Amino acid sequence: MKAKVTVTLKSGVLDPQGRAIEGALKSLGWKGVKGVRVGKSIELEVDEKDPQSAKAVVEKMCEKLLANPVTEKYQIEIITDR
Repeated sequence: MKAKVTVTLKSGVLDPQGRAIEGALKSLGWKGVKGVRVGKSIELEVDEKDPQSAKAVVEKMCEKLLANPVTEKYQIEIITDR
């Protein structure tokens, strides 16, 4: 089963990469841009047969490796082949 994990910084955590991108976009002429936040997207496959089991396994992966629980939050999307 396929899963997509989106990891972003928690609100209140400074995002220097997002600020740099925001500044660059403004310097290129997009003046109305604000609040740029940068994250990461991770796609993976797990050997689980049902969506609930797959989500539970991926949740453990996020807690142990894929996201830093102190500064980041994550969303898990399970993609079924229906």
